[in-house]
Amino acid sequence: MNSFIGIILISLGSICAASFYIPFKRVKDWAWESYWLTQGVAAWLIAPWIFARLTIPAGELQAIISETPGHTLLLTMFFGLLWGIGGLTFGLSIRFLGVALGQSIALGLCAAFGTLIPPVVAGTDLFGSAAGLLTLLGVALCLAGIIIIGYAASLKNKGLSENERKAAVKEFALKKGLLVAILAGAMSASFNFGFQAGRPIEVIAQQHGTDPLYLKNVTLIYILLGGFITNFVYCVRLNFKNKTYRDYFSSACPKVINNVSFSFLAGLLWFLQFQFYGMGSSKLPPAMAIFGWSILMALNIAISNIWGIALHEWKGSNKRTMLILSGGIALLILSTFVVVLN
Repeated sequence: MNSFIGIILISLGSICAASFYIPFKRVKDWAWESYWLTQGVAAWLIAPWIFARLTIPAGELQAIISETPGHTLLLTMFFGLLWGIGGLTFGLSIRFLGVALGQSIALGLCAAFGTLIPPVVAGTDLFGSAAGLLTLLGVALCLAGIIIIGYAASLKNKGLSENERKAAVKEFALKKGLLVAILAGAMSASFNFGFQAGRPIEVIAQQHGTDPLYLKNVTLIYILLGGFITNFVYCVRLNFKNKTYRDYFSSACPKVINNVSFSFLAGLLWFLQFQFYGMGSSKLPPAMAIFGWSILMALNIAISNIWGIALHEWKGSNKRTMLILSGGIALLILSTFVVVLN
């Protein structure tokens, strides 16, 4: 029963993650770097502290941080810096490939790296137990679903002219998008490595009476702080290079309020994926907890492709292509439920 609740919580996170880019469509006349940095302030600076203060026993948050060894906090933040590169290129992959294809490639690689590397580094024998074999099976199904979705995307692109592709995705650029999506997938897996590095923080948080559902919330502060630093440096550089820093000041007040509001909404949705992931993974059996990351990524991909259909990114595709796409989505969803077999 706990595993099922865990999957439901992680699924809620996936819905938030797959939907986070949608509010950006209501942002008007701002450059990408301006609204991306604005959502980052909400997602990576404000939300982690608010949720930690709401979920950690009163007066204990600062004590937990003070008792955590400095090298643990720095290592957790370091993985956040690496993840920040993934988060940055993840946004670019959606910009160049669209919600469906961009998320499929980036998150698919993120699922594989983030799920398999931590237990391998820890010396876990995934072939020596039923739980380990189920983890490998789940990842294999996830990757198979990604390959099928990628194949569907290639069929779609073959059948469309360049103008039709750009009508579905305004800044469509296949080669550039594929490169940044691959980089995004590899670097985004560092988020899960950050959770592994932050295990000592969870132990201390538990000693201070934190509910097991929220043990990862302090760790989130430092992972996301690292991610914010990476994105801040890049976006501010673009702001000055492109003179888009004027976006924050020269627009009419109602427009600024509109853009900040929808960017903050996007940031909140981005953050909630990790909030629900932390809660859901705490409900999974220890032997299967590493598969929680794969669940999050697989459902992100499935839901993002459903959004892609709703946003007409697959417009013009024939029935065969849509059938193949549906099969890939179904396989991804199936891969997430392998965990309950344990």
